Amino acid sequence: MSRSIATADRVSRDELLDFIRPRHRLILQTLRRDGRTQLSPVTAGVVDGAIVVSSYPERAKVHNLRRDPRSSAVVLSEDFDGPWVQVHGTAEVVDLPEAVEPLVGYFRAISGEHPDWDEYRAAMVAQGKCLIRLHLEDWGPIATGGFPPRLADD
Repeated sequence: MSRSIATADRVSRDELLDFIRPRHRLILQTLRRDGRTQLSPVTAGVVDGAIVVSSYPERAKVHNLRRDPRSSAVVLSEDFDGPWVQVHGTAEVVDLPEAVEPLVGYFRAISGEHPDWDEYRAAMVAQGKCLIRLHLEDWGPIATGGFPPRLADD
């Protein structure tokens, strides 16, 4: 049986965004006050070239980003063994009421059209949601796990 060989493909920004758009599972990294990382599994989408995440103002990731907007994320495939990419950038937190329409964009990026947008908007306000936008500045290769090429079968 042939071995699966690890890959690491450098991509352009457009190729990166095309890769991320259908993938909604991310691990978002923010920095705690003491410099250690805070890792949060999140559901995310891509809107206007940024990764967007819905959250609550009380969450640690939001507090961390308000203090230090530097952030990274690992974008995972549905299949844990599928391709992934690490991205880095600067995040901004958008609060209500300004967050309402960006939250609509977030929903659309992940799930498409909602059956009742007025109901959705009201729910976001009632829940006190906020939106995180991660503006991408750098990224690694789109990678897959596996054996190093030196161990490939002939």
